[in-house]
Amino acid sequence: MSLIDTHTHIYLSDFDADIDAVLDRAYRNGIEKIFLPAIDRETHDRVLSLCQRSIVNSQQTGAVSPSPLERARVRILPMMGVHPCSIKENYKEELDIAWQYLNNGTKYYAVGEIGLDFYWDVTHKEQQHEAFELQIGWAIEKGLPIVIHSRKSTYECIEVVKKYKGKVNGIFHCFSGSVEEAREIIKLGFYLGIGGVATYKNSGLKEVLPQIGLSNVVFETDAPYLTPVPHRGKRNEPAYIKLICEEVAKIMGMSYSDVAENTTQNALKVFES
Repeated sequence: MSLIDTHTHIYLSDFDADIDAVLDRAYRNGIEKIFLPAIDRETHDRVLSLCQRSIVNSQQTGAVSPSPLERARVRILPMMGVHPCSIKENYKEELDIAWQYLNNGTKYYAVGEIGLDFYWDVTHKEQQHEAFELQIGWAIEKGLPIVIHSRKSTYECIEVVKKYKGKVNGIFHCFSGSVEEAREIIKLGFYLGIGGVATYKNSGLKEVLPQIGLSNVVFETDAPYLTPVPHRGKRNEPAYIKLICEEVAKIMGMSYSDVAENTTQNALKVFES
């Protein structure tokens, strides 16, 4: 049963030494597609470079090489945008650069990762709002979904998106909020990105998910961050989507295959509608 990692940063330097092995493990754990969110000018070229790579180099990994048909099953696909933590004094320049990339002839699958982050610093709160709404405008113009970062700002992000209800859809990345927030997001036609947090002992998702169902749920790793149990504390990677799927199946009292099918179809609706 195929799975999709809707949000992963495997283009970061954390993966430089063994990216082929990482992609090989993703393939062997049923990962069909991997979507890469952009951060800022420091990573845009890395995103595009990785999207051009083949899935595995068997000479480096020592693995049995899959056939060309099997290789084609796994695709690495780019988004473009500016992460809210990169919205600082030079935010207009960062936005101009991202806009140029968005118009460089590459097929992008979303505008992201965009949004608001009030966890570390609220110095540029106003500029974050400005950048968020500007990039939503890009998505509407391009007919693309958006992928929203909403750390310590879920309510604020919901309020922004309400202004554009019916004009744009997408994913609230790394959702770990309340049932009420989840329902508000679903009313807006958006999906909830569920990752490794679902496997954590004290995760509120164990209570939230059964109350909202899987009709608007997609899976993500956010690798190298938020690694699921039993690998928590180590580097995350796309292959661990399988662990997230297993845990959500337990939470929902559903079969693994049904959960995989539902979440994969949801991801395809977001990125390929």
